[in-house]
Amino acid sequence: MKNTIHVQRAIHKMTQADLSEAIGVSRQTINSIEKNRYVPSTVLALKIARTFKVSVEELFELEEQD
Repeated sequence: MKNTIHVQRAIHKMTQADLSEAIGVSRQTINSIEKNRYVPSTVLALKIARTFKVSVEELFELEEQD
């Protein structure tokens, strides 16, 4: 799964720490999501999308598997 969280953070001038505080998770969790080491729960994905005022589909994209 690809994500554009780092792009949205840049647009909104937020650090990983800022985002983590806004949604109630650790900065390490945000880092892991951005590096595709952790797939967030539906609730967490919705919180991130709401923070940036975008749809979940704008943040996350399933990659085609061969």
